[in-house]
Parts: sequence; C-alpha cells; structure tokens
Amino acid sequence: MQFVKHIVLVILFLGVTFTANAQCAMCKAVAVSDLEGGGTAAQGINEGILYLMFIPYLLIGGVGYFIYRHYKNNKSEV
Repeated sequence: MQFVKHIVLVILFLGVTFTANAQCAMCKAVAVSDLEGGGTAAQGINEGILYLMFIPYLLIGGVGYFIYRHYKNNKSEV
C-alpha cells in the first residue's frame, strides 16, 4: 500500500514539474525579447527573483535567532 502511495506522489510531482518548466521558458523568452528591444523588463524580473529568494532566508534567520535567544535565556535561568 505504501508503494502505491509513493508511485502516485512521484507521478503527481512529475506532472507539476512539466507545467513549471513551460512557465519559465515563457518568462525567459519575454525577458530576452524585451532586452533586445531596449526595455528594462529583464532587469525587473531579475530583481524580483532576488527579492523572492531573500524573504524566506530572512524569515528563517529571524525565527532561528529568536529560538536561539529563547534557549539561551532559559539556559541561564537554570
């Protein structure tokens, strides 16, 4: 029974991956054509990607800091 669940999950993930690849190809095509025409959309897309990558790291770092501070304060009380 577990094996069937794993097979279904793999098929589901493969289906999602193919859809995501198509979207990335379209974004690249639009950015390249805009850049060749002298536009700045490609630069905006790159900055948006960096922004989207930065936020999760900032959130995880903040949570990690508060957990560290919480454990450090509790350790000094004991």
